[in-house]
Amino acid sequence: MTNVKIRLYVEQALGAGQRLTLTKPQSHYLFGVMRQTEGAHLALFNGVDGEWLAQVVNANKRGGELDVVELRRPQADPPDLWLVFAPIKKARTDFIVEKAAEMGARRIIPVQTEFTNAERIRQDRLQAHAVEAAEQCGGTYVPEVAELSKLNQMLDDWPEGRKLMFCDESLEHGAPFDADSKGAPWAILIGPEGGFSASERARLRALPFAHPVSLGPRILRADTAAVAALTMWQMQLGDWT
Repeated sequence: MTNVKIRLYVEQALGAGQRLTLTKPQSHYLFGVMRQTEGAHLALFNGVDGEWLAQVVNANKRGGELDVVELRRPQADPPDLWLVFAPIKKARTDFIVEKAAEMGARRIIPVQTEFTNAERIRQDRLQAHAVEAAEQCGGTYVPEVAELSKLNQMLDDWPEGRKLMFCDESLEHGAPFDADSKGAPWAILIGPEGGFSASERARLRALPFAHPVSLGPRILRADTAAVAALTMWQMQLGDWT
């Protein structure tokens, strides 16, 4: 297999013998920043068709072209896991999105809780971070980053059959996972810097699909909690076992 150091996410369908025209930003990155030239090889993926080997046939910095050569790896989708979190400071929100993409979340949903400080997000910027994370970690899937929504509204519209791992900082011990739920649709909910309000916690604990868990004896920052929760879930019910 041809060794490649660059992976690039594209939106076009991928197949052997296809010629693909790059966008201006992609061309600038490959030929202006990474100094690739005609004949260079790289890997492409689009989140659907797996990872493909491609070769540069036109190194124009405004609109280069690649020839798709062969399939390197088939598509590998992550488990059906959502990460639901309350946005925090910009850099730390970026971190949460990047790590969620790396660690196998299929969908990333920012929500506004009673104690959420952020009133808006840049969905396009966060989606770009998810793409970059997938490019760097070797994944063939890019999670969707949803628009900011209200927690209560999201819970009102919760899809039937999806379980919710509710990370409750007030718990000393959470209930053990049911091994039979492996392979089922799940979501992880991480609260804001100030934690959940009393009314939010009461509602979450009353939900039949919610599974309260503790992330240990110390109060974790929201970005640390997201990584810890994703790790816990992947080790118990995900594709790490």
